Amino acid sequence: EWPETGRLALYLLGLRATCPPPDLESQRSLVTWLKYHLEEDWAGSRRHGHPLTSFYQYGLGVLALCAHRKRVREEVIRRLLEAEHHHKFRHTGGSAVGESPRGEAGWWHPQAGCVAPEWVTRCVPADTEAVVVLAFTCLERERLVRSRLAAELRAARRRIRRRMVEEQRPDGFFGNVYSTPWAMQVFIASNMCRLQTVYGQAMAALLKNLDAFTITATMAQVLPVLHGRSYLDIASMRCQKEPDTLTAISPEPLPEMLGTMMVRLVVECPLPRCPQHQLYDQLVPAPAGASLLDVLRAAAAQEPHNFTFETQETPQGPFLTTVLGLEAQQQKRSYWQLLTDSSTSLQMGVAEYRPQDGDSIILRLSEW
Repeated sequence: EWPETGRLALYLLGLRATCPPPDLESQRSLVTWLKYHLEEDWAGSRRHGHPLTSFYQYGLGVLALCAHRKRVREEVIRRLLEAEHHHKFRHTGGSAVGESPRGEAGWWHPQAGCVAPEWVTRCVPADTEAVVVLAFTCLERERLVRSRLAAELRAARRRIRRRMVEEQRPDGFFGNVYSTPWAMQVFIASNMCRLQTVYGQAMAALLKNLDAFTITATMAQVLPVLHGRSYLDIASMRCQKEPDTLTAISPEPLPEMLGTMMVRLVVECPLPRCPQHQLYDQLVPAPAGASLLDVLRAAAAQEPHNFTFETQETPQGPFLTTVLGLEAQQQKRSYWQLLTDSSTSLQMGVAEYRPQDGDSIILRLSEW
């Protein structure tokens, strides 16, 4: 079973970055499959005017093909240009919310924003716009488009960069902490990072929040930025000159935390779907330093066993699908939102976030 557009695109980018021994036949096969998925992605949802997956994955596919120096049909590129012109990246029909091949929200998003319904609030248009800018820049830099189309790509890139600058948050982030590395790659790729104060502000904010990047997928996005690189550098690598400096290391074990913490766990369901707005409110004892997922397991294990939940495994880790028998339903655009208070959403998933003693966690069935 072959991966979908975004996942296959990421695999091809990673493959190019590792400078593997030449195996032209297998790489050619993967590139062919990606081209096939791009066409299937669009053809299956032609009447909606957007890909079956998302513009994010579609743009990522174009970027991956360019990194392998493969030409992309002009029609494929113009679909992204048209979407940018009509601001489709900023609507749920594009990629403001991750979509499955069946149009379902909360499906896999290669960026660590929209990999799960509970993380929908982290998935922002900045991700899509940045990926598209990188794809456009690559196509022009590798001279894979004609001069007239290249001029249109440059104009679109300028518009998107201008929006990024205008919409940078007061805390320095572009969209959110996970979208920021993508946006910063745009400035790196255009050699504008030293000229833009917004880049320095974003870097300062990123350095203060590196503990948010705890899984492989998010690390893969932030590490190039910390070294002043972008994914476009993959396309220009000269593998025969790359030193073989990769060595395996044994990670140091996390320090053992002794003691027990108490976390208040609350489950909320909106009216009129649930006659009772608050379905659960209990103190849950758990080992100090435990993840939120561990807290949920502790809640399910404690008497009188009136708390239940289910998760689904994804490439980005588990995400919450069902709580107290209530399933987040895609057709109703619902998901389980994780909050630390009535209005503050978590910026991590259940397996990443580690509550502190005395914290309150709200699981709220919400709509996107």
